[in-house]
Amino acid sequence: MAMDEVLIECVPNFSEGRDIKTIQSIKESILSVPNVTLLDVDVGHDFNRTVVTMVGTPDSILEAAVKSSKVAYDLIDMREHQGEHARMGAVDVVPFIPLSNASMELCTEIANKYGKIISKECNIPIYMYGEAAKKPDRINLPNIRKGEYEGFPEKIKDENWRPDYGSTNFNYKSGVTASGSRNILIAYNVNLNTSDKKLANYIAGKIRTSGVFMKNDEGKKIFDDNNDPMKKPGKFEYLQAAGWMFDENIAQVSMNLLNYNHTGLHDVTETIKLEAIKLGLEVISSELVGLIPLDAMLNAGRFYSNNEKNQTENDLVDAAVSGLKLNIIDEFVPHDNIIEWSMKNSRR
Repeated sequence: MAMDEVLIECVPNFSEGRDIKTIQSIKESILSVPNVTLLDVDVGHDFNRTVVTMVGTPDSILEAAVKSSKVAYDLIDMREHQGEHARMGAVDVVPFIPLSNASMELCTEIANKYGKIISKECNIPIYMYGEAAKKPDRINLPNIRKGEYEGFPEKIKDENWRPDYGSTNFNYKSGVTASGSRNILIAYNVNLNTSDKKLANYIAGKIRTSGVFMKNDEGKKIFDDNNDPMKKPGKFEYLQAAGWMFDENIAQVSMNLLNYNHTGLHDVTETIKLEAIKLGLEVISSELVGLIPLDAMLNAGRFYSNNEKNQTENDLVDAAVSGLKLNIIDEFVPHDNIIEWSMKNSRR
């Protein structure tokens, strides 16, 4: 990698995690683009969702995002899609993230180019989110995704939810897509020894930034003077969380860490452990979806290490893997799963 090379990360989420041929076609479309490195393809069967991580120069990353999206729109039919994860389209979300020598403004520009191309050439309604959001209530992706695919035929008719690009005619085959620019997001799930998703969601409500709705003794929401429901904020800033199922026997707290320097992997893990104990549960494993920055692992490693001053980067990463229980479900391979180390391997 040249010192002055401008690199952007893109992490498109495709609503397919079971049809290997479709996933392979998406992968091949990305590999066909010069100056793009495909770092990870995370396939989730139960979520029926595949998360791709790729890095490239500005023009190349846009080309790869457009080409892979077109393949997905062609091969995925949302009318037949079922999965555990919230979703609203065949290509659910396409974020652009600044890496080496790249600015957020550049990523916002590329996200808008993507939205214009896809809405025009594929007839897909596009919503801009994150730093590229054109309206305040579209900054957070869950606000856009609320109602999911099934709710969008009506939602898109609402004047407040007109797409930023494309028509208000709902595309039943492909749904809608969100694109935007953001900082690096860490998708991280912590698994519990219970099959009760409600318990995982209870813990998620305690820790996520948005918290939970306040309720009275009768279990009804409490409203303020403006008739808006009141919320009790969660413990952490820059954290999205919800209760999901890892499989039919294991519930999980599924999270997006939006600023890992402020709210780290070890912070949320240790708090979930404490909340789980209160419910008579325990944390049995964790998993990362996609790749993770080295600094995020080193931060966790310093927390779990007994003697961080004498530890190498490899030692700290090992301490993080062990402390977070990242090696229980599958082997966690640092040189494949840490962005900086994976890029070095890919470019050899």
